[in-house]
Amino acid sequence: MPFVKKQKNDAYFSRFQVKYRRRREGRTDYYARKRLVTQAKNKYNAPKYRLVVRFSNKDITVQVVYARLQGDFILTQARSAELPRYGINHGLTNWAAAYATGLLAARRALTKLGLADKYQGVTEPDGTLTLTEALDEEDAPRPFKAYLDVGLKRTSTGSRVFGALKGASDGGIFIPHSDKRFPGYDPEGKSLDEEVLKKYIFGGHVAEYMESLEEEDDERFKKQFSTYLADGIGSEDIEEIYQNAHAAIREDPTFKPTDKAKDWKAESQKYRSKKLTLEERRARIAAKIERFEATGGVDEDDE
Repeated sequence: MPFVKKQKNDAYFSRFQVKYRRRREGRTDYYARKRLVTQAKNKYNAPKYRLVVRFSNKDITVQVVYARLQGDFILTQARSAELPRYGINHGLTNWAAAYATGLLAARRALTKLGLADKYQGVTEPDGTLTLTEALDEEDAPRPFKAYLDVGLKRTSTGSRVFGALKGASDGGIFIPHSDKRFPGYDPEGKSLDEEVLKKYIFGGHVAEYMESLEEEDDERFKKQFSTYLADGIGSEDIEEIYQNAHAAIREDPTFKPTDKAKDWKAESQKYRSKKLTLEERRARIAAKIERFEATGGVDEDDE
């Protein structure tokens, strides 16, 4: 068949349908969102919860979200910027920090729902694949279920997205998943090396890199890990830091706002012009007219 040029005539343009704004901006995958949001028609007002994981250059955000016709609503969220409160002051965007942030979001959500005592999750992570199961007790509540929402991030093996997933799953939320994308999975042997996954959970990969870099290039090591060294943290201390952080998160996952150095609301009000009432505006105009008539239409600056 010969080449046929597509004619963009009036009929084409009159039927052209503009894509959704967030699709035009390249910010939402609506193919995935449709399947993550659609609720069962025979379950009235039963939202489908999503574990939303997003990364920026300096932060990790994990949210438990559900959709309504008005838009998305946040049940709870956790950020890696909160981890210094639990003793993790460095590497707030690595795999181990993603795990800790997912754990914090899970414990915070279950505490809010009153399920924290019933579903403890995995208190001592050992790298095995463990899904949260329903309790055997009669009339016991079912586990809180959520689906992973990765957004536009590529789901490659070992990605930090699955660190947040593992943390939330170990925190007691039921998230359907397999072990195929965890670090340590062998696609040829179709098996997971649990020791490798456990190493990533407790920051062992960071400790190994610190040791190798110190041997190869001491100058670069001191520059790259300068904040670690300033706080007296070595490669042998990292595992203990994450173990203590996980215990502290389970003990008190509630959100506490940081102490502000300034009252920023009062600071912003200081530079904001006050909105005048109708009477004040009329009085202002009357004063301008009176001043204009008194000078005969000549500004004082012109004289």
